Amino acid sequence: MRSRYAAFAVGDTFYLTRTWHPRTRPDDLSTERHVRWTGLTILAEGDDTVDFEARWISPDGDGALREHSRFVRRGGRWVYVDGDVA
Repeated sequence: MRSRYAAFAVGDTFYLTRTWHPRTRPDDLSTERHVRWTGLTILAEGDDTVDFEARWISPDGDGALREHSRFVRRGGRWVYVDGDVA
């Protein structure tokens, strides 16, 4: 989860593609350049889930994303499947 947050923060779409399940991965993974990610807090972890809050600053103001994310092991690596935004 932390590595995916870092990839979003720096706009590493190659890493995001590799760590997103192909069944649920969007076609366009371009990141928003006007958003500056400022922090990640892991709220809870399960066997294949992570609850987190990611904070950002943009020209429109500050914000946060809370999500309950689901992951699966595929090819020996954990990949993001989907999540419920809180």
